[in-house]
Amino acid sequence: MKNLDDLVGEGVAGRTVLVRSDLNVPLDGDRITDDGRIRASVPTITTLRDAGARVVVMAHLGRPKPGQDNTAFSLAPVAERLGELLGAPVALAQHGDAARAAVSGQADGDVVLLENIRFDPRETSKDSGERAAFAGELAGLAGDRGAFVSDGFGVVHRKQASVYDLATRLPAYAGGLVLAEVEVLRTLTGAPERPYAVVLGGSKVSDKLAVIEALLPTVDTLLVGGGMCFTFLAAQGRGVGSSLLESDQVETCRKLLESGKIVLPSDVVVADAFAADATTRTVPVDEIADGWMGLDIGPESVAEFGSRIADARTIFWNGPMGVFEMAPFAEGTRGVATAIADGEAFSVVGGGDSAAAVRALGVGEAGFSHISTGGGASLEFLEGATLPGVAVLDGDA
Repeated sequence: MKNLDDLVGEGVAGRTVLVRSDLNVPLDGDRITDDGRIRASVPTITTLRDAGARVVVMAHLGRPKPGQDNTAFSLAPVAERLGELLGAPVALAQHGDAARAAVSGQADGDVVLLENIRFDPRETSKDSGERAAFAGELAGLAGDRGAFVSDGFGVVHRKQASVYDLATRLPAYAGGLVLAEVEVLRTLTGAPERPYAVVLGGSKVSDKLAVIEALLPTVDTLLVGGGMCFTFLAAQGRGVGSSLLESDQVETCRKLLESGKIVLPSDVVVADAFAADATTRTVPVDEIADGWMGLDIGPESVAEFGSRIADARTIFWNGPMGVFEMAPFAEGTRGVATAIADGEAFSVVGGGDSAAAVRALGVGEAGFSHISTGGGASLEFLEGATLPGVAVLDGDA
């Protein structure tokens, strides 16, 4: 696929370049609680600015609904933070005439951020004609010499106007972030150095079932924590108290356990309520009492998982080991993250809550070979699914 270096090599001074970034960051009111995705977008934007391009960034935030008050989904806080990181003002432009005016007034090196791209319902429409019409309007902002750079890996698994359709309207290039993500994930699906260990957490088995089925034939060890482990434990015939349980997945988990590659926790931290101030205990997995719920893996499990991680040469991690946002249930995730970061394996953090946990728990990001910005996209890639936003750059759409 053509990439950012190719575009810069062609010359971009004075040209308008539309960049699809992933700036979907968590907010507490107007305060950004994790700016990792904004920071990840900076290198591509900076490269284009330094080459004299007029940069128009497109991104979404949350899931706004047509016809409702979507003030809470404005990208205004993102524009401010992006400007701080770039060391230059970033104008936020509403769609339509305001966007056209802002873009026409740009000088070389200027950056405009379009307001939440999902404020226009055509962005996510299932009607290809509606998406195409919106993509045509976006392409019109760039003019005859315009170009498109796809740099939002977190959305490349979506067939949306600013991700897919726009790449058919303008000369399209992979940004540095998307290119790096694809190269890393192709390493995992190619011939990873062994032993190859995968660590999966999160709430539900059903959310990870496709990737588990895809990975089991290729990995040496699959370590399972988080809420999803309790359905596996139930499949072993263990009682799980009030822990999260997907009863309809128990038989599926029983069959997956036959692979002999899945390692489950041996102890868990349980609580009498889903609350930071709940009463807690650490118990073996076969001693979870009725009325108690498992909210983290225990210290013995952390040690066992850490031993497996230390032996691995390639590691992929997606999903926290517990409810890390609450201090009593953060140590499992912290322990596993630290074990990965302290090791020497080629390690990939699969975005989403895992990447957020690394930053929230103070684990050094430099200890990981790669931290993905797209949890869903990375999982679908490993499942072997076609990612529309990648396929269109490869010319396979």
